[in-house]
Amino acid sequence: MKKKLLATLLCTVMMITAAGCGLQKPETPAEDNASTSNTAAADTSATTDAAATTDTAADTATDTATAPAEDAITLVYAEVNPLDTIVGQTATKFKETVEEMSGGSIIIDVQASGVLGSENDVLDTMLGGGGTIQMSRISAFALTSYGGEKSMLLSLPYTFVSREHFWNFATSDLASEFLLEPHENGSGVRGLFYGEEGFRHFFTVNEISGMEDLAGMKLRVSNDPVMNGLVEGLGANPTVVSFGELYSALQTGVVDGAEQPIANYKSNAFPEVAPNLILDGHTLGAIQVIITDEAWDSLTEEQQNILVEAGKVASQFNREISEQAENEVLEQLKADGVNVVEVTDITPWQDACKSVIDDNIKGQEELYQKIVDMQ
Repeated sequence: MKKKLLATLLCTVMMITAAGCGLQKPETPAEDNASTSNTAAADTSATTDAAATTDTAADTATDTATAPAEDAITLVYAEVNPLDTIVGQTATKFKETVEEMSGGSIIIDVQASGVLGSENDVLDTMLGGGGTIQMSRISAFALTSYGGEKSMLLSLPYTFVSREHFWNFATSDLASEFLLEPHENGSGVRGLFYGEEGFRHFFTVNEISGMEDLAGMKLRVSNDPVMNGLVEGLGANPTVVSFGELYSALQTGVVDGAEQPIANYKSNAFPEVAPNLILDGHTLGAIQVIITDEAWDSLTEEQQNILVEAGKVASQFNREISEQAENEVLEQLKADGVNVVEVTDITPWQDACKSVIDDNIKGQEELYQKIVDMQ
C-alpha cells in the first residue's frame, strides 16, 4: 500500500515538472521588438553618441556666448527725427555700441521719426514714471520748461560762436554738472552724454532776404521761454505747434516759418513747403541723451558703466559726422533750388536778442560766463 502511494506522488511531481518546462513567455508585440532592437543599437554606439553630445554641448555654449541673453534688458529710446539725420545716426551708433559691449544683454530699441510723440510728449511720459520710454534724445533746452535752469543757458542766442566752442564745453567737467541737473532737482531723469546737430536757422514759406522780413511772421516754437523771447526780439510772433504737426502747419498757413538745424530741415521735407532758409545760426543745436532714474537704478553698476562708455563713443561719432553731414546737406539744398540766404553781419541779430540773454542768466551770470569763456 505504501509503495503504491509513493509511486502515485512521484508521478504527480514528474508531471508538474514537465508542465513547468513547457511554459513560454508571451510573444512580444512588433513595436516593442523594434524598441528593443533600437536600444541594443544605442548601447552599441554609446561611445559615438557620447562624443557627439559633447560636441553639440560645446557648440551650444559657443552660440549662447554670442547670442542675446534670454533675460536681456530692453531700453526703449525715443527719437523725433528720422534715422538718416545726424541725431538718428547717433542713436544707431549708441545702440550698436551698447549691444556689442554688453554681449547682447542690453538691447536699445530705437523708435525714430517721432512715433512715440514730440519731445515734450516723450518727456511727459518719462517724467511721469510710466515706464514705457526709458531713454530719449532731446534738445539741450527741452528741460527748460521742467526746471532745467542750467540747461537753459545752452539755448541762449549766440552763446556758442563755433562748433569747437560747444565741444570745449561738452568735453569739460562742467558738462557732467549740467547732465546731472534734472536728477539732482528730482525730475526723475539724468543725462548720459552731449552731442550736436548743427546750428539752427530760420526757414519760411515766403521769400526773405534779411532779419527785417521776419517782422510780423508767425514763427513756430516749442513751448520754451527762450525761443519765445528770441522770436519776439526779432519782431515776429511765436506760435506753439508740435513738431509732428509742423509740416501741415506750414502748408496750411497756421505758421509762416520755423527753425531747425539744416539736416533736420531737409530730412523732414520742410523745403517742400518752406523753401527759404536764412543762415542766422541763432543757437547751436546742442543735444543730450537722457535716461530715467527708474531705468538707471534697475541696472547693475557694470551695465551703467557700459551705457556711460557707449555714450562717449556715440558722442565722439556725433562730433565727427555733424559738420560734414551739414555741409553736404546745404550743398544739396542749394542744388535743389532752396533760397539760401547768407547772413554777413550778425550784429543786428545779436542786438535784437540781448534782452533775452540778460533776462535768462539772472542768478547764473558766473556760470554763463564760464561757458562763454570756453570759446
